[in-house]
Amino acid sequence: MNTTIISKYLQFLRKSHNYTQEDLAEKLNLSRQAVSKWETGTTIPDLEALLNLSRLYGITINNLLEPDIPSKRIKDFEQISFIPEKELKDTLKQFDIDSLVIALMGASPETNNLCERLFPDVDFEIIRNRIGRVKIETVEKMQNQIISMINLQAVSEKSIDK
Repeated sequence: MNTTIISKYLQFLRKSHNYTQEDLAEKLNLSRQAVSKWETGTTIPDLEALLNLSRLYGITINNLLEPDIPSKRIKDFEQISFIPEKELKDTLKQFDIDSLVIALMGASPETNNLCERLFPDVDFEIIRNRIGRVKIETVEKMQNQIISMINLQAVSEKSIDK
């Protein structure tokens, strides 16, 4: 469960239903600040709020916590090189550097070089050595979270442009 993706997904759902934070808070009988905290990743909704959100949006609680985001831009981690560099850097900054380094452990040298160029102040080699060996499942999980974030932003931009 990645709170960054959950927070962005909750924001996406709210906006795609044309609710302000105030509107959503009113529908859920909560404060606007509670909604804001969810959308900034400060907190996640409690069980009652998750149940009410799932009813309101017509999706399961599981889908709120592990969003099934359509592949609108990329399907594979290696495709991050297709994303404009400024946009990619902004997206990757939403993840802690250890998560990025773990995702890169299963990536090509070209993708590693791209990320090292985007973050010249980060010593990726030192971080890789500190982290050590990681299960392939963990690498794939981190890559999938980054893919999901890129695709979520693409879906969000499309729904806002409507």
